[in-house]
Amino acid sequence: MIKKRQKTTKNRKSIIFLLILIALLLTGFSIGPIMSRVEIPKFRLLSTHNNIEIREYNAMLIAEVEIGGEREEAIGQGFKILADFIFGNNIDNNKIKMTAPVIQQPSRKIKMTAPVIQQPSDKGWKVSFVMPSSYSIDTLPKPISNKIEIKQIPENKMVVITFNGKNEEKNISKHEDKIMDFITKNNLKCVKTPIYAFYNPPWTLPILRKNEIMFEIL
Repeated sequence: MIKKRQKTTKNRKSIIFLLILIALLLTGFSIGPIMSRVEIPKFRLLSTHNNIEIREYNAMLIAEVEIGGEREEAIGQGFKILADFIFGNNIDNNKIKMTAPVIQQPSRKIKMTAPVIQQPSDKGWKVSFVMPSSYSIDTLPKPISNKIEIKQIPENKMVVITFNGKNEEKNISKHEDKIMDFITKNNLKCVKTPIYAFYNPPWTLPILRKNEIMFEIL
């Protein structure tokens, strides 16, 4: 009788664990895409080469902060500062709608002809939020933090590779090698600094995450 009760209890625990696991998986599949249904920068697609595209982006307004240290730590710190700004810590105390992606790049820009090798910048990393297109540089609420700089980015052309998975170094390096190879083979003249774009919140399942590496075409 005791063994039967122990077996029943064990089965119940297994069922509860399975239900919790299914709930977590469903949350990962649903919340990630829902949270990512936000405004993204507008562009015109010029050409497609498998998962590599050449795009012409409209002018955009960004809020940018420069952070020292390692890449993964820098994007976390930069995100907190920028999120604080759009959640209302600005001169007007106004909330600004979240957009995607979160953009990160080394601080220094260098012109290049392919092939190229990425070199770290001793100044750190620039982390940026693209501001909603409804704002101009005059109407956007002004940040209180002197770490945040508002910039108007003019129209430009980008070569972009899109990929899934975590934004960890191994995954980024693999796809950066692929886009650099494409740049070399097509004799593209680009700005040497890569731009990393991450579209999803960190709790999104890796298979559903959208990431991009971009190089500005001269």
